[in-house]
Amino acid sequence: MKIETSEVNGTNIAEVASEKIEIKNVQDALDLMGNCDYRGARRIILHKKNISTEFFDLSTGIAGEILQKFSTYRVKLAIVGDFSGHFGKSLKDFIFESNKKGMIVFVDSVSKAKERLAKH
Repeated sequence: MKIETSEVNGTNIAEVASEKIEIKNVQDALDLMGNCDYRGARRIILHKKNISTEFFDLSTGIAGEILQKFSTYRVKLAIVGDFSGHFGKSLKDFIFESNKKGMIVFVDSVSKAKERLAKH
């Protein structure tokens, strides 16, 4: 996994650059937060393709556990991907509520992710 950092409006943002699944469980998320924090970034962009499909099945509880860690440690996360497709109503509602609160957001482009994460 490669982590690229950039600065947007004085805010350091880390973006995970990988073609494989990097987040399968809570420990993977904690490791990612630690790696990004070491690089001075407490805002992270993660692509949908880098997250296990179980994350998007809310009945597994994985999404709740992982996102709770980001919230607890006050690390902002943007997940980039197309969320308009085959997802059920519960996931769509979950995404809608997350986007309203702003700590964890689901967006369709890296530029939107950077814009949302750069807001204080």
